[in-house]
Amino acid sequence: MRNIGKLSFRNSSPDKCFLDLNSDLPNSDSPSFDSPSFDSRRFDSSWILENRGPKNEVDSDRPYAYLIEKERSQTGVIENVGTVFLTNKECPFRCLMCDLWKNTTDHSVTPEQIDQQVQFALNEFTKRIERENSALHSLKLYNSGNFFDRQAIHADALERILGRVHDARKTHAINNLIVENHPKLVGNRLIEFANRLESKFEVAMGLETIHPDILPRLNKQMDLDDFKRATHLLVDNDIHVRAFILLKTPFMNDEQGIEWALKSAEWAFAQGVNCCAVIPTRTGNGAMEKLLEMNLFSEPRFEAMESFMDQGLNLIGSGQRLFIDLWDASRFADCQDCIVERVERLNQINLLQIPQPNHFSCDRCHQSRTRASND
Repeated sequence: MRNIGKLSFRNSSPDKCFLDLNSDLPNSDSPSFDSPSFDSRRFDSSWILENRGPKNEVDSDRPYAYLIEKERSQTGVIENVGTVFLTNKECPFRCLMCDLWKNTTDHSVTPEQIDQQVQFALNEFTKRIERENSALHSLKLYNSGNFFDRQAIHADALERILGRVHDARKTHAINNLIVENHPKLVGNRLIEFANRLESKFEVAMGLETIHPDILPRLNKQMDLDDFKRATHLLVDNDIHVRAFILLKTPFMNDEQGIEWALKSAEWAFAQGVNCCAVIPTRTGNGAMEKLLEMNLFSEPRFEAMESFMDQGLNLIGSGQRLFIDLWDASRFADCQDCIVERVERLNQINLLQIPQPNHFSCDRCHQSRTRASND
């Protein structure tokens, strides 16, 4: 495995280190921007909508999912984090790879319903915390879109959430709230909310990739200057920033996916981002299946996830964290016999943020791992 070490975005522009997508590609079927079949104009909102399937049935009075998981905090403590996936109005930004729309509504959800969802999840968290005799330290409120989109979370809903978080500080010792938001919706409404919040505040934003040719093709309707402006505004107001980064966007092979995820994480950290959460890009929204048929996308292999994290640990500075999303990670593995052990190794890297031994063998896939993860 090649170790790229520290990159140098603190004093340079990301466009000085482009990867040539049309040369030295390891696979003959890798996409080419010069190919006649490649036309970015096809991949706009209309094209994305045309290739969608139906939405799932959801209940506006209940979150469509909720869970408690372990996560390493910025201070290095492994804590319980409660995540609430709010049932909410669909995001107006229709990103090429996004499948979150599948659990959204076509209409605004009332403040009363948002409040009911939050309270329902907190009640469920309380039951589990009491059974396990543990504590809940952070709360994520993810709404499949943008927390500060007025069509999604009304002003009255924000007031109710402030009250719920205030109460949760007493009952659960919650001292950190994390929400998701598009960089273009970072402004006064967010800052006013943060100023009234009696806890630490973190905003997660989708950076996806800093590749200058691919980012515009993801239909995010933002550029790097938008992300940089939003990050600097948040940091200047003592708000922590989490960046979502894709491992292997459309139009990349595995090698390029690793390289550009590493470059994107380094660039994000240089802007003041505290945490990078890297998500393996997958099918599931219709558009990605179509790109797969067009030979413009394939899912990353699990080996790419391992390689990214083993190299990515070298990018972390003081107070920074780098996570790899392990949800449904087995889908990326060719062999299911050894995947449990391999997933747990990455989970330990997420929690400890240090290299973990990589020494085991699998008879079925004939893979032998005897090297240290940072070799």
